[in-house]
Amino acid sequence: MEPLQVEAIKKTFRLSKKQRKIERTDLRKKVALDGVSFSANPGEIFGLLGPNGAGKTTALRCIATLIRPDEGDIRIGGITVRNHSAEIRRKIAFLTSDLQLETHFTPNYLFAYFSRLHKVPERTMTVRRDALFSRFGIDAFREVKVADLSTGMKQKTSLAISLVHDPPYIIFDEPTNGLDVLTAKTVTDYLIELKDAGKTIILSTHILRVVEKLCDRAAIIIDGLIKDEGTLEELVSKTPDGDLETLFFQLVEESEASDHV
Repeated sequence: MEPLQVEAIKKTFRLSKKQRKIERTDLRKKVALDGVSFSANPGEIFGLLGPNGAGKTTALRCIATLIRPDEGDIRIGGITVRNHSAEIRRKIAFLTSDLQLETHFTPNYLFAYFSRLHKVPERTMTVRRDALFSRFGIDAFREVKVADLSTGMKQKTSLAISLVHDPPYIIFDEPTNGLDVLTAKTVTDYLIELKDAGKTIILSTHILRVVEKLCDRAAIIIDGLIKDEGTLEELVSKTPDGDLETLFFQLVEESEASDHV
């Protein structure tokens, strides 16, 4: 399996009057990504670590083909997002806490619907659904409407549905955001299982301990720029106390200082 490569992507958004007020800026445009590049390899978890508004979600949405970068490209093997977005979508799973499931459907119905959408054979769908529902404790809720599920069960159902086609590339935006401790552990444990199965996993987070626990390599993104990248050992070796938190806040402070020059 080929690595997933993000190649110098740039993305700029126009800001409405309301957005300019929220951002406390007079600028009519915001540069969300400014030449971001990184790669993720099979059998590893790559973390995109940054504060809120750093560009993490924008980067993942570009990879997932939900939005198109203004410049640059994303490459999986010999195909790119710009030229083969439909084929890219067949190779990836994208999960975000913003994903809203249709509330009047059940996990059983939604899993079958998305399986057929991805042209998964019926027998394969049944085996995969049973395995995932058992793994995440969804079995007892398979005929319960999404509207009546807990937040954690909705998240686990979303995770199962995102994997209906057993994709080789897994893209997760803030995978533990808003989850209770037990549900978060279920999700993170499964991410490690997916990595061990040879999947390529990219996740975004603003939580340092998630990167420390899960990631083989990580990039720190601030204001749409990659400020540092490497294995966790390489990153922490750049600080006197060997601590990722120290490096992270050092880079944030340097970025804030340069904004005021």
